[in-house]
Amino acid sequence: MENRYCVIMCGGVGSRFWPFSTASTPKQFIDFFGTGRSLLQMSFDRISGVVPVRNIIAITNKQYAPQVREQLPELADDQILLEPDRRNTAPCIAWAAYHIRAINPEAQMVVIPSDHLILKEDVFRQSLLRSFDFLKRNRNTLMTMGINPNRPETGYGYIQVGKEEPEEGILKVRTFTEKPNIELAKVFLQSGEFVWNSGIFMWSANSIIDAFHEYAPEIAMRFDKGLGKFGTNQETDFIEKEFPACPNISIDYAVMEKADNVYVQRVDIGWSDLGSWGAYYEKSPKAEHRNVLHNCRTVLNNCENNIFAVKKEKLVVASGLEGYIVADSGDVLLICPLDEEQKIKQYVNEVKTNFGDKYL
Repeated sequence: MENRYCVIMCGGVGSRFWPFSTASTPKQFIDFFGTGRSLLQMSFDRISGVVPVRNIIAITNKQYAPQVREQLPELADDQILLEPDRRNTAPCIAWAAYHIRAINPEAQMVVIPSDHLILKEDVFRQSLLRSFDFLKRNRNTLMTMGINPNRPETGYGYIQVGKEEPEEGILKVRTFTEKPNIELAKVFLQSGEFVWNSGIFMWSANSIIDAFHEYAPEIAMRFDKGLGKFGTNQETDFIEKEFPACPNISIDYAVMEKADNVYVQRVDIGWSDLGSWGAYYEKSPKAEHRNVLHNCRTVLNNCENNIFAVKKEKLVVASGLEGYIVADSGDVLLICPLDEEQKIKQYVNEVKTNFGDKYL
């Protein structure tokens, strides 16, 4: 167990959840379900039984250091890696891998997003333990968890699996596919050859660093300059200088889509990436007339299938709404049809153009 490490990526902005999720308080720091725990804290809770707390690393943008320290007091300062700039998931994961390998050359890593929802936590832990066991026997392997699809979803990436199945439920990956249109998503679902890309990854620190050298040498080259500095008091200065020069690229594009040693474990863990208000609506408990109520009291007349969400408890009175998002963050009120939520990023851009960063 001492060789198991976890990297929690918690530096995203979550703009599709605006105005609840803002640049100063992104969605991973918000208690969306009224449990008293934020999405970040829920991520920590579900992993802490599988990985020693001392081996959990949170990596985030340096502006979020106070929130991470406040929400995860179990982590020491050297367990919180602070990115000086946003460079997407590949540089983030590379830094974490070099950092962890310097501490423990035999380390196995699981990399998880901080803002996903997993309802079947026991199944998730069992699946993760199985992945760690598989990695022990197959050292030069990259792994991910694939979610069995139950609908033709256009908001997720897909993974096509091959017939090679070294163990039941663990299959060789053929291709990664970006978010499809609805027609292609239906074909994927009917074929039975595709799973959703969960964004949860497992590998040894050595194997992912080797993969960076082979498939993304421009990233490996940057971090190789710091060999001997990771895990020392020189690491922060090195990262401040070199990290912003890394390409802005995801781990999927940089490594996973190119590598030929990728395996996926098919799982049913009650997963959602909670990437949008629609995903939040789907996973939330419903009040009367299938309305989702977050932190508010309501007087509703002829209202169905809505989200009513406020930051500070207040009374919401509404009539005749069906299928709407009504989100009040204090200085911003958003009223938008749920089926037009893809326009929220456009609204964010318009707000920035008209008012600067004041409401973002």
